[in-house]
Amino acid sequence: MTDGREQQVVQAFVEIAEGLARGVDAVDLLDRLAHNCVSILDVASAGLLLADDRGQLHVIAASSQAARELEVFQVQRDEGPCRDAYHSGESVDVPDLAAAAERWPQFVVAARKAGFESLHAVPLRLRASILGAMGLFGTQSGTLDDADHALAQALADVASVALVQERATADQAALAGHLQAALASRIAIEQAKGVIAYAGDLDVGQAFDRLRRYARDHNLRLTDVATAVVARDLTSHAVLAHAGAKA
Repeated sequence: MTDGREQQVVQAFVEIAEGLARGVDAVDLLDRLAHNCVSILDVASAGLLLADDRGQLHVIAASSQAARELEVFQVQRDEGPCRDAYHSGESVDVPDLAAAAERWPQFVVAARKAGFESLHAVPLRLRASILGAMGLFGTQSGTLDDADHALAQALADVASVALVQERATADQAALAGHLQAALASRIAIEQAKGVIAYAGDLDVGQAFDRLRRYARDHNLRLTDVATAVVARDLTSHAVLAHAGAKA
């Protein structure tokens, strides 16, 4: 492992540890995880699915719009490697999507149309509980090597611990409530992104960057900042002005 990549790996785990220390903001944590996986591993995009209290999967984070759309596709069509990784609790390695057309006919067509040729899915797990799944998308055929596979699962496992850090045991009722709160946070953040994007004439990715920068610079939880923006307790202009001053 090169010094640069080793530093990226260390930083990824440090960010998760910081989340544990200050009180995790689930959406921010998983968004960072998705982007860190792209930086560290030999993949082009990453997306994460989280299950609600009924076992229904929802897209919680993604490093690109293409990955987000494919995760949504898997949920809507109930077909795909991430969906299978969640239900089985085991990794699903797809080194050549074209060869998997019989197993996931609709998903393979959509994924290849989006420019992806391989996918590796790992479960988000906490002891016997499976919280969701992470998909790692490649633009070329091929699998992750053993070291990258182990690293991807380790990052997913540590993030799962962070998601439920307030519980000493993963009893199902408490776990369901905690994960439901994370999904509600996603909704607030999506709404706030829309407000910021409209006010600043930005795309949603740029709006999310502004929200996250404001939260970090003020040592606030991303969800709290988003909720304040939606409730108009924090104006979009204040968020945009702060971002402009930091540029």
